[in-house]
Parts: sequence; C-alpha cells; structure tokens
Amino acid sequence: METLLQKNRYSEQVSNVIDRVLRQVFGEEATLLIYRHLEQKYSLKRDEIGAKIELFAQGLEDFLSSGAVAIERKILNDIYQTSGLIERWKLERIPDESDFVSQMKTLLQKA
Repeated sequence: METLLQKNRYSEQVSNVIDRVLRQVFGEEATLLIYRHLEQKYSLKRDEIGAKIELFAQGLEDFLSSGAVAIERKILNDIYQTSGLIERWKLERIPDESDFVSQMKTLLQKA
C-alpha cells in the first residue's frame, strides 16, 4: 500500500522534472511566465504541479496551445529516464498513450 509520504515524494519528483524540462526548453524568463500564468489563471503553484497534474496539463495547453504536446512528451520521456518507476513498454499499453494526464496517473499508481 502506498503511503502519503511516497505520494508526496513522487509529486515532488514530478514537479522537479517539469521544472527542469520547462527551463531547458524555454529558459528562465519564459518558464517564470508559464508559472505566473498557471498561478494567476489556475491558482496552481509550482510545488503543487505533481499533485495536480490535470490542472497543470490544462494550463499548459491553454498557454502553449498545440505546442503543449511536445512539452508533455519531453516531460514523460524525462520521467521515464530518471525515475525508474515503470518501464516505458508498460505505459505504451495504455489505450490512449498520447494522453499526458492518463500516463502521469498510471505512473502515480505504479510509484
């Protein structure tokens, strides 16, 4: 059975990966703009992103439109590579594998 501490660690790990990807792709200033958008429009703070992944995905898609898909894929790939939580081939069996939120929820269940 998964403990609250494990879920909190996973959420923190996800938030850190997302932060790293955003900074790699967009740089410091644009990343701060994205965070500001998420906080102002969705009341989502950086440290809550891992726990509120649906809201993050909605806000990212609102901010980046179709460009959000590329960022979501990069986030998932980085999580696969760094977390060791689950093998990628298992996630590829998810019916809607292109759905970022579904894959993130699957990762949370397997964490």
